[in-house]
Amino acid sequence: MYLFYVDESGTLDPKVTGVKKDGATFDKEWLYSLTAFGLFEHKWRHFYNPIIGKKRELIDRIAQRTGNRLELSECEIKSAWVRIPKRRAEHAFLAHLSPEELTELVETYYSTIDRLPVRLFSVVVDKRHLRDHMDRNQLHRKAWELLCERIELFMREFHPKHKALLVADDVSKQDNIALTMKHAYFLECGTSCGLPFKSIIETPFFVRSELSEGVQLADLCSYNVYRAFREEDFDYPHFRRLLPKMYFSNNTHMNKIDGIKVFPDESPLVEIFNKKSALITRALSGR
Repeated sequence: MYLFYVDESGTLDPKVTGVKKDGATFDKEWLYSLTAFGLFEHKWRHFYNPIIGKKRELIDRIAQRTGNRLELSECEIKSAWVRIPKRRAEHAFLAHLSPEELTELVETYYSTIDRLPVRLFSVVVDKRHLRDHMDRNQLHRKAWELLCERIELFMREFHPKHKALLVADDVSKQDNIALTMKHAYFLECGTSCGLPFKSIIETPFFVRSELSEGVQLADLCSYNVYRAFREEDFDYPHFRRLLPKMYFSNNTHMNKIDGIKVFPDESPLVEIFNKKSALITRALSGR
């Protein structure tokens, strides 16, 4: 069994502009990313134990300094909280970490990616070029479909005897039901490009992010992809660190990074990233 942890960055609001009460317009987030990282079930503890060990160590330090012992469920990490001091101050665990301790914690997450045979997949949605009729549920389902297609192709190519289980952040009951029903449709009828799910199992599993180290790592990874595409900065160090772990197929051009999909095709990010991909893959292969 292969486990895939999924989380997002950006919002599902398909509108890229809003209107204030005085009639003035303002810009909204125009990018959305959905990212998964996968690893074999028997490698799960090699990923989980170092992170929990580091959190336990930090919990002890905080208890010594403050007299307050936190529960693990209170020690969630999110990219926005790490990056934005105001958001960090709202959470007891992160608020009591020194800059050095925060760096230690984040590095513990990333080092698991470096050490373990994981694979990364990401869908980037440029909301500026979506069709007008697309709502938030349709956007979510389309990103999920495109992500699952990449996971399905990876499993068929490299692990045809294994199945894939997807673990996603528990957003809301309504969103979970809508996504599960669409997932069931893909299992029965295939995706819009005609790809049937033979490796992905029956339904995604939804879990509260504070209870899953895998979902928390997927959140960190998803922001790195989001940030690289939003700024068109594919040399962003945290993004470059992920690239060796992306899915590269043996069935496509050697310059293609198969683990990343930009949607829709009309987005200028497609051409921009395709050009950059050639340089990235040459650098990764030492050519």
